Amino acid sequence: MNGILTHEQLLQAVGQVAEAALPCWGLGGATLEMINHSENTTYLVTPANGARPVILRVHREGYHSVNGIKSELAWMHALQAEANVLTPQAIPGLDGEEIQSVSHRALPRPRNCVLFHLIDGQEPAQENLIEPFKQLGEVTARTHIHSMGWKRPPYFERLSWDFEHSLGQQANWGPWEEGPDMTPEHRSILQRLVDTLERRLNKFGKAPDRFGLIHADFRLANLLIHNGNTRVIDFDDCGIGWFLYDAGTAVSFFEHKPEVPELMEAWKEGYRRVRPLSKEEEDEIWTFILLRRMLLLAWMGSHHETDLAKQEGPAYCVGSCEMAEKYLSRYG
Repeated sequence: MNGILTHEQLLQAVGQVAEAALPCWGLGGATLEMINHSENTTYLVTPANGARPVILRVHREGYHSVNGIKSELAWMHALQAEANVLTPQAIPGLDGEEIQSVSHRALPRPRNCVLFHLIDGQEPAQENLIEPFKQLGEVTARTHIHSMGWKRPPYFERLSWDFEHSLGQQANWGPWEEGPDMTPEHRSILQRLVDTLERRLNKFGKAPDRFGLIHADFRLANLLIHNGNTRVIDFDDCGIGWFLYDAGTAVSFFEHKPEVPELMEAWKEGYRRVRPLSKEEEDEIWTFILLRRMLLLAWMGSHHETDLAKQEGPAYCVGSCEMAEKYLSRYG
């Protein structure tokens, strides 16, 4: 049934699942407002009694297992408790469980749902991003230090963001070759880029101080500033990958802009306030920016129905080719 639903019908069905989920937290009668649809669908929930709004996330089918979601929530709890990284905390349902499996006739299989506290803060303003990028680098380093020392729970299970699961045969977001506007000429240029990325990443290696549990979507949209405090949201993509991949995600969707080199200098300054960054690591930052860009190109191919893919997709392949040529002239 799911396969024959249009995008609009799917959103409507997921909305019905969200409505059906509310009684799991005693929120029957609350109002729902969809705020994002990407891998998952998130809603602002306003309780009927006028209590503070909360955030409901309805998980996409098949992206994460229950243990995978539990692992994400466990790391978010630990980051806040142990590393002073403020994150949205999950709210247990009436049965004490943070993950609720909700069935509805609109969809053939149940969906996993999680309710989060709404945390205060605003996404950094776009006018002057130097200071926000310093803050972003700093909080990223704090998560990496915590990641290296955190004892993962026995049920731990998250996606891998190594090369094989990023741009290889088991790519989490589908083949990059199916990205938007993928002509034979574009594919040829980008294949040379992918081959170079693979070679350099293999050389860079997966030492424990370079490769571990990462946020994997550390862009400004997932950073909230409140009274000088930095909060981090949306850990849905967190998994096992290179720490510097988090640097690459910082400039998602505007990797080509002329201000990016200056912003990355600010990011590095903030990062170094907390954790060293070697010359070899610094030299590979553009490798991870291009890795992220290619992953986003793949994502747009497999999520072509989303507003983001429709908005960014048409020019993204051409821009990626231009960036690839520049990168290959230096690193290829």
